[in-house]
Formats: sequence, structure tokens, C-alpha cells
Amino acid sequence: MRVKLITPDSAHARAWAQALQGESAIVLTTLEQSVREVNAIVNGNRPDLLVVETPGPEDFLALEQLAFAHPEVDILLIAPDRDPEFLLRAMRAGVREVLPAPVSPEALLAALRRQLRKQAGAAPQPAASHGKLLAVVSCKGGSGATFVAANLAHLLAAGGRRRVALIDMNLQFGDAALFLSSQTPPSHVADVARNIARLDAELLRSAMSEVGPGLWVLAAPDDPAQATDVTPLQVCAILQQAQESFDYVVVDVGRSLTALSLQVLDLADQVLAVLQLTLPFIRDGKRLREVFRSLDYPADKIHWVVNRYQKDGQFSIEDLKRTLDISRVSTLPNHYAAVAAAVNQGLPVNTIAPSSSIARALRELSDRIAPPPAAAAPRGWLGGLFRGASA
Repeated sequence: MRVKLITPDSAHARAWAQALQGESAIVLTTLEQSVREVNAIVNGNRPDLLVVETPGPEDFLALEQLAFAHPEVDILLIAPDRDPEFLLRAMRAGVREVLPAPVSPEALLAALRRQLRKQAGAAPQPAASHGKLLAVVSCKGGSGATFVAANLAHLLAAGGRRRVALIDMNLQFGDAALFLSSQTPPSHVADVARNIARLDAELLRSAMSEVGPGLWVLAAPDDPAQATDVTPLQVCAILQQAQESFDYVVVDVGRSLTALSLQVLDLADQVLAVLQLTLPFIRDGKRLREVFRSLDYPADKIHWVVNRYQKDGQFSIEDLKRTLDISRVSTLPNHYAAVAAAVNQGLPVNTIAPSSSIARALRELSDRIAPPPAAAAPRGWLGGLFRGASA
């Protein structure tokens, strides 16, 4: 992969170039100038990837112009940590990944290796499984997205026939673990992030609570202040490790659009956007739909879920489809008694009220996302006897 590194900081250029010397798959060119002062594309000679450090707004404006002029070139941006509006603007310009400045040589090397894997079409570890990542996001606070995420994770585990992780990325006020168990979590996302250099399958599993057959939960920190210690790069590493260890990874994203939540949404194989059929939810749902479109998410990546649905409400599903210009909507009925009992007891609703309308609807949603796994065939001579009898 031909990589052109552009930065006005000569110390950064030397440190990053030294870290990349050992990568035989990378052919590196370094320019120690700001992006607005150089021609990144010379005589049609295009790199496969531009790594650009933009310390100021003038540099970012020059980068935008470059990206729009050469959409075929991938860009990795290094910039001071900005607000979600900046991140959206970068993604609209075609930036593949944003690393918050200052970035260490090790973090830059890890990002370039991710780009190499994408170009090669290979998984991080070919021998390992690569689980599906499902992000559950709330269009507005109070939608019931955490209830949906927790109960969906429980159903996807299918009684231990799949390995499923529920990760609470609502880092300031997340309580997804309480929807499945009353046990105290051994650790949380912020602790794992602090030990990111040692992250492997064993460390991740040790930080999680096993709350049911095949189901583990990585909780949000108890102290909201610890949320500020977690970076998008750390979130990416945690999720990638989880995908290597589990068949499905369900992430409760929360409500706010931040650099962290956008990182989750970008990595997700499927996004479940949860709302209700009231005007404030529909209005915020429309805003969220515009964000998805600005990020160029394909329509089949987004699955809209109407929670607490009542057929006699003021708005219909057809009203929602027309307003949001969407075609696929799932509904979860308003069954207050069953949901309240499940939440208060810290148990999945399918465990305490399996015949309820909400449990049935959640099972249907789970089956649409992942068809039920086949039951394991009986082993030994008795299993062979039954197989022979059915032939």
C-alpha cells in the first residue's frame, strides 16, 4: 500500500516514519508541510492512502478540497478531538478514520494495519471467527433502546447455542447490565480501555459478567467522569476483539452522537434505531435518518424499531414510513406489566413472561436478524441410531 504522510510537525513525521519502517506492505512518502502548502497528488501519481495531520481549520478546509477533488484516494485524518459536527463533516468528505491528536506511533501503525486488512479483504485473524456487530441506538431518550438491546442479546444467545456479548457504550449513564442480572460487574468499559495495550480475548472475557448461557455483558462505568478517558480508537479495539470472540456483539450506543458513538455506528454491520410513534420521536428519527444518509450508510444497514407500539395511536406505521422515507419497520407492542416486571427483577422478559406479546415480538425480531441455530445433533451410538431411523 502506497502511503503519503503529510504533517507540519517534523518531530511527528520522524516518529511515525520510524514506526512504519518495519511494515513491508507499506511504501511510505513523508511531506513535512501542512496540507494546504503541498500538492498531495503530483502528475497523477496517487497514493492508496493519505495520512494527514490538520492542526488548524485552514488545513482541514484544504483537506476537504483535496478529498472532493480525488474521491478515489482514502484518507486517514489526525486532528485535535472535535465535536460530532466536525466528525460528521470529515466523514462526509470521505475520511475513512479520524485519530485524535496527539497520536502515538503505535496507534498510527495499528490504524494503517486496519486499512491494509480492509484493502486485502481479510479478517484480523483468518483462523478466528468474526462476529456480527449490532448497534442499538435511541432516536430520543426514553425510547426503551437499552431494554431492546439487552433482551435481543439474550435471545440471540439461544440458550447457549451462540456466544453473544452485550457491550454498554452509554458510558455516562449506562445500565444495560441491570436488565439481565443483579450481579456486580467485575469491570467495565473504561477499565478495559485503560488496559488497551494488553487487550486480548482473555482480558476482555475477565472484564465481563456471564449472565446466562452463552451471554456475557461488558458494563458501563459507575462513575460518569470515567467516560472522558475512553477514546474512539480504544472503542474500535474493544469491538474488534469482541467480534473475534463472539458470534454476535450487541452494543447499546445510547442517545448522544459523539465521536465514540459514531465509531460504533460506523463499524456496525446493522444499526437498530429505536423510537416511538409520538411527534418528538418521529422528529428526532428524521434527524437521525439524515445523519445516516450523510454518512452514506446503505438503507439495508438500518433497521427501524417502533417500541411501545399501539395500533390505535395518533400516528400509524405508514405515517412513519412516509415521514422518514423508509420501507422496513419492526414493531414491539406496549406491554407495560411484562416489561416492568422484567426490568424490576433484572431478568429478560422472555424468561419471566415468555407468552407475553412483547416476548413474542422480540423473538420475531431476533429471528429476522439471525435465524434460530439448529439444535445440536445427538452424539454417540444413540445419535446414530436416531439418524438412521429418520433416514
